[in-house]
Amino acid sequence: MSENRPDRVLLTGAAGDVGSMLRNGLAGRYPVLRVSDIAPLGEARAGEEVVYADIRKPDEVDRMMEDVDAVVHLGGHPVENTWENILQTNIAGVYNVFESARRHGVKRIIFASSNHAIGFYRRDRPIDSSVPARPDSRYGLSKAFGEDLGSLYADKHNIGVMAIRIGSCLKRPPNERMLSTWISHRDMVQLTQVGLEASELHFAIVYGISDNRRSWWDNSVASDLGYRPQDDSEIYAEEILAMDPPEDADEIALQLQGGVFASAEFDGDISKV
Repeated sequence: MSENRPDRVLLTGAAGDVGSMLRNGLAGRYPVLRVSDIAPLGEARAGEEVVYADIRKPDEVDRMMEDVDAVVHLGGHPVENTWENILQTNIAGVYNVFESARRHGVKRIIFASSNHAIGFYRRDRPIDSSVPARPDSRYGLSKAFGEDLGSLYADKHNIGVMAIRIGSCLKRPPNERMLSTWISHRDMVQLTQVGLEASELHFAIVYGISDNRRSWWDNSVASDLGYRPQDDSEIYAEEILAMDPPEDADEIALQLQGGVFASAEFDGDISKV
């Protein structure tokens, strides 16, 4: 991977939880890390540039994209929201990022997708990266859109795109569901570096998970690109499964990979899902 390191990497959404973690985890890996958000980012650290930008505004996106070699796009609403907010930030905003990247000659984009792009698959059905999207929410729908947008820009504009369906990027999993979906901080940093530096990347959907023995997802695509996760949620299993209940969720949520994202506002027929 090291021979393919970009010189200037743009990290959007750098003030968020995952963004802040990646800001620390990627520090010193690349000659310049440009961090961007609309929220406060503090002073630029060694090897950093700070550029404030609202991804809903194409002119601001163009400014943050100048002289960038690769993009890690985390910016946007990180959970369910109103349609109006999802539309402006997670759909129009991600289009603004991809289109600006194309115009500026960027050749690598890592898109922070989500497990909620496939949240209506049942927990007892293991899936891989080739399954069609089954979003569980407006938020999940926006992530499925971002994946398709990445596919378009890979095919039409020869930009290498990795869409990471992030599971649960936390210091430790807090409940039973996340024993299946958890990705440790150091594994998330490594997977992001794989996406930025893999020599052969056209378009790939991968799962943002650690090496969890309870995982619902076949992550062979990530493995083929060089991802070697170091952690397994099983070390937390005994403690979590001893809780009462081990997952605070309704009966619909307990059947579906998206959990409460899938059961919220649900008025369908679970037997048909």
